Amino acid sequence: MEISIKEIENISIGQVENTEAGTGCTVFIAEKGMRAGLDVRGGGPASRDSQVLNPLMSIQEIHSIVLAGGSAYGLGTADGVMRYLEEKGIGYDVGVSKVPLVVQSNLFDLAVGDAHVRPDADMGYMAARCADIEQNYKDGNYGVGCGATVGKVLGKNYCMKTGIGSYAIQIGDFKIGAVVAVNAWGDIYDYKSSRKIAGLLSEDKRSLRDSVETMKLSLKVIKNKFVGNTTLGVVITNAKFNKTQLCKIAGMAHDGYARSIRPVHTSGDGDSIYAVSVGELEVDQDLAGTLAADVVSEAIIRAVTSAESAYGHPASKEIIHN
Repeated sequence: MEISIKEIENISIGQVENTEAGTGCTVFIAEKGMRAGLDVRGGGPASRDSQVLNPLMSIQEIHSIVLAGGSAYGLGTADGVMRYLEEKGIGYDVGVSKVPLVVQSNLFDLAVGDAHVRPDADMGYMAARCADIEQNYKDGNYGVGCGATVGKVLGKNYCMKTGIGSYAIQIGDFKIGAVVAVNAWGDIYDYKSSRKIAGLLSEDKRSLRDSVETMKLSLKVIKNKFVGNTTLGVVITNAKFNKTQLCKIAGMAHDGYARSIRPVHTSGDGDSIYAVSVGELEVDQDLAGTLAADVVSEAIIRAVTSAESAYGHPASKEIIHN
């Protein structure tokens, strides 16, 4: 059955956005630590400390994941999260202090609102506080989804507004869900019906056209694909998995991207998925990976259907139901 992403215990989610500037951040916090894996498929990621999630690295648990806008400029957002966690006494005890382990991935939203306003340490601190005190997560134009858009094959003039979305299920005691910020270069599909629900706008901006078919018409080399992309996801489960298993689950979760976004994993996207374990339930790894792809696809749909038109970019509800 479907549940709220907030019903998965031992992890909290907070987010802050600057609506005027068109950017924001979403922060996941596990005070007791969470096992985590990461799989990056896009060619242009902006990330911080992601190497600690390599199975060869000694660290087995982290305390926070930060998803933010601002491209590489926004990577300082994690500094504020670390400051908040340090004040709370959360982190690895190194004798002279406790060091919280925070990893981060960013998407490119500089071309949406104010390119000179980016998520920073203060915003990260506020989002961490929101996660700790009120769990203010919601789908739509919030947090890292504030400036998210899709369908940018012909540039920002024909793209659509999306946002951040979530979906979670429970089977017996097993809970698994995903949060996805959809900021793709390509088009978005409802994988159950194969119906396109967002993407490249038509010339009159009243309907949708196909990004891949548009690319086929000219076959020309697109020289700058780095203006406006990267889909970021976090899969959360209360099952017990180690870092190596979670990296595999994150990889399987990318199937959800592949069946919902086209084109996907391009050289101009930094498509990344984290998978985290915050429980002790024994569940088959391959079942978890299969379901991870399902909840990712559903979260992508929610990110599209929950979004509101903004910054001159129409949302799906305005185009599909026009």
